[in-house]
Amino acid sequence: MRQIIVLIFAAITLMACKKESNITSEEIKDDISTVPKTEVVEQIIEEIEEVKPSVAELKAQLTKDGFQIFDYVDEETKDTILMQQYFIAFLKRGPIRNQNEEEAKILQEEHLNHLGKMYDLGYADISGPFGDDGDIRGITIYNVPTQKMADSLANSDPMVKAGRLEIEIHPWWAAKGFSLR
Repeated sequence: MRQIIVLIFAAITLMACKKESNITSEEIKDDISTVPKTEVVEQIIEEIEEVKPSVAELKAQLTKDGFQIFDYVDEETKDTILMQQYFIAFLKRGPIRNQNEEEAKILQEEHLNHLGKMYDLGYADISGPFGDDGDIRGITIYNVPTQKMADSLANSDPMVKAGRLEIEIHPWWAAKGFSLR
């Protein structure tokens, strides 16, 4: 398995070192075809060939699902950038913080389980605490079509229900599919 991955990596590296700047996908397929075929290699080839939805298809699906979107053309790359409205929830220090250590520990576990469930279900993309001891304790970015839905999900957090945290939600726009650096 390791040898196959090394061979694929070597083939890709060699292709990248070619003086030609326009390497086609057919050339990549030809170079990869010299690697012994195994299930893993076949799976990697399928993933390389997998086609992402077009911007138009993605826009249509997001609109159908009720998301607010807009797009623009990046002047430098000429790529169409699709912007989607997300909802950022600020988790703020709540009024009820008199739980004993054991109760607070249990609430924290339930809180983390809730956030994990939101991520697993695709409702939240990013969650995390702040590194200071301020009134804003952390954030969650909800990937849902409406603020009402984000508010409902955020307020179902056991820490919020117990009053240890409060929620403040704002619409937030980000480029669809871009990652953090």
